[in-house]
Amino acid sequence: MGNAIGLLEVQGYSVALAAMNQACKAANIKIEGMDCNNPSAGDHAPIPVVIQVKFTGSVSDVKVALEAAEHEAAKYIDVADISAHMISSASKGIEKLLPVGKVKIKS
Repeated sequence: MGNAIGLLEVQGYSVALAAMNQACKAANIKIEGMDCNNPSAGDHAPIPVVIQVKFTGSVSDVKVALEAAEHEAAKYIDVADISAHMISSASKGIEKLLPVGKVKIKS
């Protein structure tokens, strides 16, 4: 694989799209998959869905993309509702798990 993996979780599908739009403009990354879950507050949450976007790129590109995505998401939701992580050196074979999720991308 040779790429770093970026993981961004935010409340709201539109927030995820806006954040990843900025991430893609800021860095050379490839979105590998998306997933959705219910927030811990369930139906009582202001936005009743958590979206996770999984993407790859060089370590420096993933770092820049995560920073851009976090900054954009913070315009719409509380910083406490944003989770961003990077796996700088993923184990061989983990890339097969990236597209796994509830949201399917049609070819």
